[in-house]
Amino acid sequence: MPSLRSRALSAALIAAGRRRRFASAEAVRARVAESARRPASHLPPRWLGKVAEVSRTFVGAWPVYDVSPLGAEPAARVLYVHGGEFIDELVRPHWALIRTLVTEARARCVVPAYILAPRGTADRTVPVAADLLSGLIASGGDGGTVLIGDSAGAGLALAAAQRLRDRTGAQPSRIVLVSPWLDVTMTHPDQAALEAADPLLARPGLVEAGRLYAGTLATDDPRVSPLHGSFAGLAPLTVFAGSRDVLVTDSRELVRRARADGVEVDYHEAAGLPHGYPLLPVPEGRAARAEIVRLVRSATDGD
Repeated sequence: MPSLRSRALSAALIAAGRRRRFASAEAVRARVAESARRPASHLPPRWLGKVAEVSRTFVGAWPVYDVSPLGAEPAARVLYVHGGEFIDELVRPHWALIRTLVTEARARCVVPAYILAPRGTADRTVPVAADLLSGLIASGGDGGTVLIGDSAGAGLALAAAQRLRDRTGAQPSRIVLVSPWLDVTMTHPDQAALEAADPLLARPGLVEAGRLYAGTLATDDPRVSPLHGSFAGLAPLTVFAGSRDVLVTDSRELVRRARADGVEVDYHEAAGLPHGYPLLPVPEGRAARAEIVRLVRSATDGD
C-alpha cells in the first residue's frame, strides 16, 4: 500500500491535469514549439553551489556540468542522464538528486544538458553520451563509475552503455535506471490498462515525443529504444519502477530479457507509485534515494 503522502501526491497530480501535457501529439508539438521560442534554463540552482563545486564545460554543443563534493575528494564518479521525455530540460528534482549524490555519496557527478528533440536525435545523442561515459570510466581515481538515468534519460543511458560495450567492451561499475523509458514504440499490450491509472503520462504524447527523438531512425532501432538491443556483457543493473506508471512494462521486460542474457539485475517495483517516484518528496522516494546512495558508495575500482 502506498504511503498517505504518495496517495495524496498522485491525487494532486491528477487534479492538476498533469497528463494533459501528453494527451495528444498536438500537445507535445505545441510544447516543443513553445520551447523553441522560449528555451527553458538548464542552469543548476544557486543553492547547489553552497554544498558543491560546480563547473561547466562543453562537449560539442552540449553543456556538461561537473558537480563535486565541496572541499573533499570524490569517492566515486557518476554520469547522470536526466529525464524529460527527450523534450524537457533538467529541472529541480534532478538537481536535488544530484545534490544528494554529491553530499551523501561523496560522488563527482557529470551531468550533460544534452540537445533535446527534435534537434537532438538518437543517432547524434547516443554516441556523445557513450563518449562521456567512456571518458569518465577512463578518468580513474578512487571509487568506481556509476551510470544513472531517469525516464527518457535512462533510455539514453542504457543505449550509451550498449554502444560502449559494442565498441570497446568497457562498462561502468553499475547502471541504475529510474522509471526507464526504453521502448518509444509504446506497443506493449499491457499499456492500455496501465495508462488509465497513470497520473502523469499518456501514450499519444509519448509516441510523438519518441518519434521526434527517433528522427530518421526507426522507433524500434536499439539506439532509440534500447529494449530492442542486446544485454549480454552489460554492467549489473538496478531498476526502480512504480506500478502506477504506463512505462512499468519497459522495466518488467528489461528485467526478463537482461536476466535471460546473464546480466545481474536488482529490481525494485513499488506498488501504487507513479512514474519517477524516486525523485518525489514521498517516503518511498526517500527510501529509493537512500538505496541509490548506497549503491554509489559501494562502487569499487572494478571498472
